[in-house]
Amino acid sequence: MKTTAHHPVRCATAAPRSARPIDADPAPPAGPPERCWTALLEAGRNGTLCVRQGAQVAAVRTAAGCLLVPAAGDTVLCFGTAPGDIWVLSVLERCAGTQERVLRCSGDTRLVVEGGQLALEADQLHLASHRLGVRAATATVSLDSTEFIGERVRMIAGTVKLVGSLLSTVVDRVNHFSQHYLRTTKGLDRVNAAHIECDATELLHLRGEHALINGAKLVKTRGAQIHFG
Repeated sequence: MKTTAHHPVRCATAAPRSARPIDADPAPPAGPPERCWTALLEAGRNGTLCVRQGAQVAAVRTAAGCLLVPAAGDTVLCFGTAPGDIWVLSVLERCAGTQERVLRCSGDTRLVVEGGQLALEADQLHLASHRLGVRAATATVSLDSTEFIGERVRMIAGTVKLVGSLLSTVVDRVNHFSQHYLRTTKGLDRVNAAHIECDATELLHLRGEHALINGAKLVKTRGAQIHFG
């Protein structure tokens, strides 16, 4: 009887290969951390605004989106991108009665309201400009009392209509020119002047139920033909 000897089988293991380094994108250089915080504005030299960071005082700049002009004493929201580069994003709080609130925009600015109305409400409203232009299809102005002061006024319109209970004008000189001048007065029409002169190139017609001409010193009528009666 044959017997078979069993020998242990050795498993050959491959030698570990050297691991290749994986190329990775170089990490960007670490920059200054960006952060937001609240601070109290202080007045610096030459009228600049500053915030205090510990024992240091840094000047700040106003962001374009901060329409309310910051002032010393305001509590503001700051944003820092680099040491010494601090922006004021918005004014969070201002003490009542300290200063007037000013909205400021640099450059050409246009306010557009789509699909709605724009209303301005205030106890007093002042407009100051070198030149003011208003354009509208229809304009309605309702005022209890109006006072207009100007050096020169020029108005051009197709139709002008004035309706009121009293019209009073005080001027040094009145010049009037028109193709036709029609006037109707139901009551008294009276003219007081030092000298009255009426000049008609073709016809002068005076008519009334009673006509009275009184001359304190002289009544004179001159013409090529004079007819009475």
